[in-house]
Amino acid sequence: MPLLSLQNLSRNFGATRAVADVSLDVEQGEFFGLLGPSGCGKTTTLRMIAGLEKPDTGAILFQDKDITNLPPERRGFGMVFQNYALFPHLNVFENVAFGLRARHAAKAEINERVQSALELVQLPGYEKRAIDELSGGQQQRVAIARAIAIEPALLLFDEPLSNLDVSLREETRRELRELVTRLGLTAVYVTHDQEEAFALCDRISVMVGGKLMQTGKPRELYEQPADIEIARFLGRNNLIRAMRLSSSNTSDGEFKTLEGGHTLHVPVSRDHLTPLNKPVVLAIRPEHVQLRPNNEGEENSIRGTIREIVFAGATSAVRVDANGLVIEALVLQGENLKIGDKCAVILRPDRLTLLRQ
Repeated sequence: MPLLSLQNLSRNFGATRAVADVSLDVEQGEFFGLLGPSGCGKTTTLRMIAGLEKPDTGAILFQDKDITNLPPERRGFGMVFQNYALFPHLNVFENVAFGLRARHAAKAEINERVQSALELVQLPGYEKRAIDELSGGQQQRVAIARAIAIEPALLLFDEPLSNLDVSLREETRRELRELVTRLGLTAVYVTHDQEEAFALCDRISVMVGGKLMQTGKPRELYEQPADIEIARFLGRNNLIRAMRLSSSNTSDGEFKTLEGGHTLHVPVSRDHLTPLNKPVVLAIRPEHVQLRPNNEGEENSIRGTIREIVFAGATSAVRVDANGLVIEALVLQGENLKIGDKCAVILRPDRLTLLRQ
């Protein structure tokens, strides 16, 4: 039985459908991500879980009980907002103690839980500091301390790291993941940043246009996007337009690229049946593309000319033009490659994905 279950949730704002028929399950102890571009409905979904928005249709179950109409203060969830939502007129202690006081906790319990929460976020001794005396990273930690002080059954995060600079964001997300794991908490984390979602989350649902497009583990989403919208959003995919040439009865799919006219072979299942001579899209990650001086009899090897090399430190992005089909490869050792060089581009069949459109 999942800890949290969303069942066909929908939410409209006037004529705008913000969330459309969303269903998902979150397991006990799971760090679950909602990933998608701005305006896709992920924050609205989180606010419905928190009780700050009411769904127009659907149900929210927590520990197998319907909490759809339960007010936020009775759900027992902790929430960390994008702007932290700290009270500037209260010091650190009072900010962290706010939820406990609202629950009428005893003074001794408040003191103990506030001290414990500040130690967990590595801010012991900050109790009397004013909020405006803290850095952005410290304010974010106070917001997390306030959320965990009430010992929530579920932690909700709405892009809590987006206001931090890059180096602090990376450091804080490591600490956040460690903290949630150490405390054995369950978390739902909203972000538009795929790197952040991949680093933090056990499983992720990708949202586009108010709909859940695909749910899976980070590596599964990265290497096997279900459709073209997810492949585009998760970035740096080579998207190759092609036509299927082979019979639908064979597991060895034969495709001809619309640009360049190259023949490629891709293993396909009955779930990926496509009519003959109907356009499809094949995807392959740049790091899975291999560049070699010659073909050497490799399957899915096509000839091309290097048109661009972009050095990026440990790797270089190399763009190859294969008779009009432009493929990007990510290589570790690019110093021997030169613009204008001829090379073989290897698109391994097991690394090519046939996408839904």
